[in-house]
This record gives sequence, C-alpha cells and structure tokens, in this order.
Amino acid sequence: MDTMLEARLQTQQRNTQNSQETSLWSSGFGMKLEAITPFLGKYRPFVGRCCQTCTPKSWESLFHRSIMDLGFCNVVLVKEENTRFRGWLVRRLCYFLWSLEQRIPPCQDAPQKIMESTRVQNVISGRVPGGTGEGQVPGLVKKEVQRILGHIQAPIHPFLLRLFSWALLRFLNCVFLNVQLHKGQMKMVHKAAQAGLPLVLLSTHKSLLDGILLPFVLLSQGLGVLRVAWDPRTCSPTLRALLKKLGGLFLPPEANLTLDSPEGVLARAVVHAAVEQLLVSRQPLLIFLEEHPGAKGPRLSALGQTWLGLVVQAVQVGVIPDAMLVPVAITYDLVPDAPCDVYHALAPLGLWTGALAVLRSLRGWGHSPRVCVRVHLAQPFSLQEYTINARSCWGSRQTLEQLLQPIVLGQCTVVPDTEKEQEWTPATGPLLAFKEEDQLLVRRLSRHVLNASVTSSAVMSTAIMATLLLFKHQKLLGEFSWLTEETLLRGFDVGFSGQLRCLVRHTLSLLRAHVALLRVHQGDLLVVPRPGPGFTHLARLSAELLPAFLSEAVGACAVRGLLAGRMPPEGPWELQGIELLSQNELYRQILLLLHLLPQDLLLLQPCQSSYCYCQEVLDRLIQCGLLVAEETPGSRPACDTGRQRLSAKLLWKPSGDFTDSDSDDFEEAEGRYFRLSQQSRCPDFFLFLCRLLSPLLKAFAQAATFLHRGQLPDTESGYTEQLLQFLQATAHEEGFFECADQNLAISAIWTFRDLGVLQQTPSPAGPMLCLSPTFTSRENQEKLEQFIRQFICS
Repeated sequence: MDTMLEARLQTQQRNTQNSQETSLWSSGFGMKLEAITPFLGKYRPFVGRCCQTCTPKSWESLFHRSIMDLGFCNVVLVKEENTRFRGWLVRRLCYFLWSLEQRIPPCQDAPQKIMESTRVQNVISGRVPGGTGEGQVPGLVKKEVQRILGHIQAPIHPFLLRLFSWALLRFLNCVFLNVQLHKGQMKMVHKAAQAGLPLVLLSTHKSLLDGILLPFVLLSQGLGVLRVAWDPRTCSPTLRALLKKLGGLFLPPEANLTLDSPEGVLARAVVHAAVEQLLVSRQPLLIFLEEHPGAKGPRLSALGQTWLGLVVQAVQVGVIPDAMLVPVAITYDLVPDAPCDVYHALAPLGLWTGALAVLRSLRGWGHSPRVCVRVHLAQPFSLQEYTINARSCWGSRQTLEQLLQPIVLGQCTVVPDTEKEQEWTPATGPLLAFKEEDQLLVRRLSRHVLNASVTSSAVMSTAIMATLLLFKHQKLLGEFSWLTEETLLRGFDVGFSGQLRCLVRHTLSLLRAHVALLRVHQGDLLVVPRPGPGFTHLARLSAELLPAFLSEAVGACAVRGLLAGRMPPEGPWELQGIELLSQNELYRQILLLLHLLPQDLLLLQPCQSSYCYCQEVLDRLIQCGLLVAEETPGSRPACDTGRQRLSAKLLWKPSGDFTDSDSDDFEEAEGRYFRLSQQSRCPDFFLFLCRLLSPLLKAFAQAATFLHRGQLPDTESGYTEQLLQFLQATAHEEGFFECADQNLAISAIWTFRDLGVLQQTPSPAGPMLCLSPTFTSRENQEKLEQFIRQFICS
C-alpha cells in the first residue's frame, strides 16, 4: 500500500510540473504539491510608506531598510517564554501571568487638570460669548462640567483592564487562527513613540471588534493603554460605562448643538480640554476614519473627522508641538460579526447582546473554520510637517455639475483643467466651530490617511477567491496562484501563504455558505456561487481586491469608452487592436471616468492632481502589457531624446504642478499613439479589469434608466428603497446580482445629485428629491445613460 501511494504521489508531481494550471482539484486534495510563497525575490513587499510629497522628512527619518527583514508575529500566541516565570504551572497559567505583567500607567489627576484648563475656565467665568457661565452660579457650571466630563471618559480601572485582557486573549485564540503583525511596522511605531510626541492612530473600521482588538494588540507590544474614540450610536449606556473604564472616549451629545447654544459652547470647551490633556500626557489615541459597519451613507466618518480636528487644533494653538499620525488597518478573512446582510440598520450593541455574541462564537468553535486577521501599521508621519506642506497643494476645484454635465449633454467636449470638489461627509460637532480653511485641512488629511491605510492593507484569500468565482474562472488552482502573483507585483501584500491546495480548501470552507460544491466526472469538484445574496456577499469580498488593480481598471474602462464610439463592443479583439488610440484621447476618457466615480471609491491623495493620476493609469496599462506604443510615420520615436533641446525649456517640474505653462508638453503628446496588445492573455485580462468596476457602473446605468420610472418627489430614503427594488428586480432578470446593493444605490443617488440630475427641495416633511428641470426630458436621461454605459464592458 505504501508503495502504491508513493507511486501515485510521484505521478501527480510529474503531472503538476508539466501543467502549472490545474482546472480543478482532484480527490487527492490534501497532497502538498504546489506552494504559494508570497515573496517577490527575497523580500515580501513592504507596504505603508508615508507620502513623500507631503511629509518628506518623516518618509526618510522614520524608516530603515533593516525593518523589511523582520518577520511576522502572532499576537495571540502567548507561551511560557512571554512571561518572566518558567515551569509546568506557568505553562498552564501563562495567559493570566501575561495579563498581570502588562504595563498600565498610573491614572493621573486628569479631571482636575481639565477643570483648570484655560478653555473651561473662560466658559465658567463667562469670558466666552454665549458661554454657560454668563449670569449663572460658577458652582452649578462646575457640576455641569463634571457631568459632561463623565460622559466623555472615566478613570481607567487597572484590575478590570487586566481581567478583560486575559478573557479577550482566551476568546481571540478560540475565534481566530492567528492575529498577524509585522515586526518591522511595529518597530517604526516604537521609533516614533521615542520622539516624545503623542501617537494618534487613524484606522479603517471593518468590524465592531476593531475597537477591542487594536488596544489589545498595542498593549501587548508595550505601547500602553490605547484610548479609543467610540461612536456612541453603536453602544448602549451600560456598554459605554464599561468601555470608558477600559480607556474609551465618547463625544457628548451637547457638542453637536448649534454654535450659539450655551450648552454646546460648554461641551465643546470640555471636549477640547479633555483631548488636549490626553495629548499632553502622551497617551496614544485611536480614531476610526471610516463609518461603523452597517452604516448607510458616506465612507468617511463625520465623528472621526471631528476627533481628528480636535487633534489638529491642539497642534495649531501650540498645546503640543507636534503629533505623530499612524495609519492603521485591520483585514479579516471574514468579518466575524457580519450578519447575512451587513447593511441592515444596526441597533446599539448592549452588554448582554455582546455577551451572547461571544457565547455563540465559542459555541461554534471547533465546528467552523477559524479566520485569520492581519493588523497593519503604516509609517508614522508628522502632523506639523503635513500641515505646512499640504496647504501648498491646494488648487481650484469645481463641482461635478460644472465639470461633467455640459459634456454629458453634448454641450461641450473639453474637460476643464480643475479638480473635482465632492464631499459627502457632513461637518458636525466641534468641527463646525473651526475656520473653513481648517475644516478643509481636516477633510483632506482624513482622506490622505485613509488612502494610506487602504493601500497598506493585505489582500486576504477570500477576496481573491470571491473575485475568481464571480468572474467564472474555472481553473481555480492556477488562477488563484496567478492572481496572487499579480497582486504582489503591484506592491500590495497578501495575508496568507502555504500549500496552494490547502489554501483553496480553507478559503472555500470559509465561503461554504455562499458557494455550492458539485462533484463532476473523475472526482473533480465544480464550485458555483449561490444566486441572490451569495453573489452580493462575494461582490463585497471582491471589492477588497479593487485598490490593488484600481488604476488598471480605470484605464481599461476608459479604453472601452474610447472604442465604444468606433466599433461594436462585441467585435473581435484583433479588430479592436487595429484602432489607434492617441494619448490625449486616453487622457480625456480617464478624466471623465475619474470625475464620474465617487471620491469614496477612488480615495485619491489630495496632493495628487488628476492629470498626474491619468499619467499613472496610462503607465500601468503599458506596464501590464495591455497597451503598446505605436510610432506614426514621420514622427520622432518616443525613445529618441537626442534631438531634444535641453536648454530651450525646463524639463522638470514639481509633482502635480500642471498649469497653463505645461500646454507645450501636452501638445507633444498629440503625436503619441497606442494600440491594444495582441498577446493571447490580454483579452481575458482586459475583461477582468473592466469587471472590477462593473457593479458600480451598472448600478449607475440602471439608476439612469430608473429616472423615468421612479416616483418623484420623494425623500432620499424612500427613493433609495425604490431604486434598490429596481436593482434587485433587474438582477433577477439579467442574473447580475453584484449591483443589487444598497450602498451602490446610495452612491448612485448622491452622484446624480452632485451631477445636477437630482435636486433637493425643502418641504414640511424634510428635504425631498426631485428631477432637475434639465433632466426631466427623456432625451437627456438617455444621454446620461449612454454616457455611463460607454465604460461598461459586457
């Protein structure tokens, strides 16, 4: 029997060497035949460098090449070696001993210092116009200050924190396979903390567990107790009381009152004083820049921008000389607390509800596969340095209606040389009290940091598998390896490694609720996504892969739009490859698509102009082999630089400095042409890139179709429900379920509102949506739909 098994293994190994792409996996699923090693050459791609344009000093000083050699550590793997003690009893009590050894700084007299701060004293004495202290007894005002301060924070309870850390460590080991953290990233954060400046961690928000997991990770790495800015809407009063004793911070409801409200003036003064005292004591602060999971609306959190604005204000007034900002991200194989439809409205999480969720997770332990988690800490950078350099990158901006509406209606063909101004996150709370210039600084800083967090996030195996299943790839093993390699080549990390077959089996076990496994001939398995909610869930997982291929996807859809007016979309690839594509035409199509796509999806760095991004998109298309340069007869080759007159004009310019003086450079681009490559892999790769943006673009196109069917005027929530029902009905007819998503419906409505298709009118029941006079005609509605559909590749 052993001889037969060895012979079978040798035969399968030879077959694997002859054919790298395996259509499906055979019954020998557990054979360790192929391995995925997510390294390019010797090193894994090191991600998370800060912006060299906005923070060049931080980019150079807080990074060293040696940190790339450091590996990963499993934060929840605590052994005898992690404690000061040894012995058989220590091995059984290592979790408890580890929690006792964690360094928790002593609780300082923060309430008294906050009460004595200049801001609060000015309000109490009545020196601030509109303050609560005007005409009132100071003793009553002090009691009100103490009440507001009790709503914001509470003294940290060391024993409760140690007990909670011990329980959380046991829980995480039961739920997660591992929680990986790069040691080099942690070394950068430690180096920034040694500068004597407060650390402010700005994170994405994928799960309600993030606010508990991140403080645990940083406490275990010796950074002390992390103060977390929680959203009061997601927690019940009982849970808020517990979280405050563990280091939580909550914005009082009075802080969101109007600027002339006495209660609002006092609450904002107390919040400012509390944040300033926290920063002066150099306690690390965690702020979530994304909305909480399940929130409907903009991606950027209004509450997160408020907390970030308080930090910016503290630096500007000189309370602290500077602060170190650290972009943070957490990625999961599967989000642990996501229900079947994560976008349903979530009720505030109570203490007993959370306890029941923990019990359900522990009950399923051993019956369901455990997920992997990656914590990403990008390179820290100086807030003061960013504030000085970022203001020089501000230029003129126009609304989406000014940029795109004349082109959509055929009234104009030239794209204005300005950036798009699109802000979906409302300014609330203390941020409204800032000057308009400071509000703009906070908005762009939050978008810049969120871009850094997303680009430093690792792509998990579930995102790659969901993408392959949605696009109906049949060679799962070979295509999984190919897509992993393509992701690494683009400078994005992946959150897995190991034997290929084991990875695919583990990933499919995680997705078993959304896929069906069908056994076909010769013991092979066919993996089919389940229709309906299964497609929608896979589409959400697939969206995690989009940042890695976003530039190429935008470029491919722009090329599709350029060819749409020249030949039918179903034409053969060889016929499309004959067409010459000028560089100026490509620039124009890319710009049109960039203006159409929401800022929450693109997350472009504010310091990068659209024309710089157009060149980056074109470079990516050339690098991946989709476009090849075509020299026209009589033109100077693009590689010929010998006849360029270097003294005639300055050949270098600052990054992003595209002004009228650069028109000569764009005139030179008129003679540059490209063709679609005729390599055998290009048609499939082109279709793959186009389909990455298909869910959003198809939702926009169907929203344009729905304009003459919807019942308007209606409230925004009511019209969103109408559009969602139409998307779901169309999905059942066409079999394309990826666009039947409520967030896509909201994005389409908000984009149409910015474009001037829909407009809001006041009414007794609140703001109502209605069609603008320009788009009441069916002809203009069809022009809008045609403009969107040119970018969709069927």
